[in-house]
Amino acid sequence: MDKKRISDSKIEMRELVLPNDANILGNLLGGRLLHWVDVAGAMAASSHAQAVVATAVIDSVEFNEPVRVGEIIILRAHLTWVGRTSMEVLVEVCSENYLTGETKLTNRAYITFVALDENGKPKPVPGLILETEEEKAEFEEAKKRRELRLAKRSLSKEPKCV
Repeated sequence: MDKKRISDSKIEMRELVLPNDANILGNLLGGRLLHWVDVAGAMAASSHAQAVVATAVIDSVEFNEPVRVGEIIILRAHLTWVGRTSMEVLVEVCSENYLTGETKLTNRAYITFVALDENGKPKPVPGLILETEEEKAEFEEAKKRRELRLAKRSLSKEPKCV
């Protein structure tokens, strides 16, 4: 299977934060943001895999700054790691006040997606061509996060519904 460059599947998505997207303080709801983060990440993963993808894990999400109603959020997603059927995607979110031009990094999230075939079964994905030192460093850090996820999964007991 051929490899692809990270830049081939980068995604940028913009959303205007409207009152329906906000809490009573006028800040973007975390759940709405997670929805958009998942969509942006899935587009990058689907583009790389040329397949439908399913969200397997949202590894970590940092909420650094609130986003206010009326601001624009810019979601940038790119792959950081690829395995046989799974991919890790970093989604970075910036807010932009279009009246002042001020932008700030508000959120970062790491999400793992699995590529699926027409029967809903995991399917192999292309590897990554790492072109820059930053991409190589991200790939190595992503491998460490994957090992931590796998170790955590093996320690956790099977959940039970009561």
